[in-house]
Amino acid sequence: MDLFLTYVLVGLSVAMPVGAITVEMSKQGLKNGFIHGWAVGLGGMTIDLILIVVLYFGLASILQIPYIQVPMWLIGAVFLFLIGYESVKNADKDITLTGEKPNKSFTSSYRNGFLVAISPGNIVFWLSVFGTVLSNTYDTSEPVMFLIIAAGVLTGILLHDIGLLTILAYTRKIMSRTMIKSFSIFAGLVLIGFAGYFIYEFIVGMNKLI
Repeated sequence: MDLFLTYVLVGLSVAMPVGAITVEMSKQGLKNGFIHGWAVGLGGMTIDLILIVVLYFGLASILQIPYIQVPMWLIGAVFLFLIGYESVKNADKDITLTGEKPNKSFTSSYRNGFLVAISPGNIVFWLSVFGTVLSNTYDTSEPVMFLIIAAGVLTGILLHDIGLLTILAYTRKIMSRTMIKSFSIFAGLVLIGFAGYFIYEFIVGMNKLI
């Protein structure tokens, strides 16, 4: 139990820094409510779960190959730019105030979270930080330990998402349509900024490969 709670705290600490997922989740939470914000979080956690499975089966070394890692910076940049551009372009659309029915589908929000999570930053965390932790604590004779650690981290991330979205659910009650539109534009610009950083990392990576 102590091991599980320890890694719940690890998951919380990992989720707290503001990243692309948090930005997109906050935007959807304000524009369309708790469920749509949570859909973004679930999309991101799907990628987290896939990476945990990759680590479990020892396939992490494949994702660490430079010729695979470097193109992922570009792929991540494209996804973030498109989502950021859409956020700015449609800032005044799909806004549902408290009591109104959202026009945006749950699947669409989930897809955005999934695409945002396909980023080298997220993958590097799971392969380096989480991978290192697992390599130091994982006993091949006790695979249950791996599952406890993974479940703890995912639970911590889930608790962070629910806590953040609960705060946003109350915040959006006092926000006007104009305020939500402004936040959507800001969120989009932040995502485009992340895309720019990914392009920079792609260029740096390509120079090292050449």
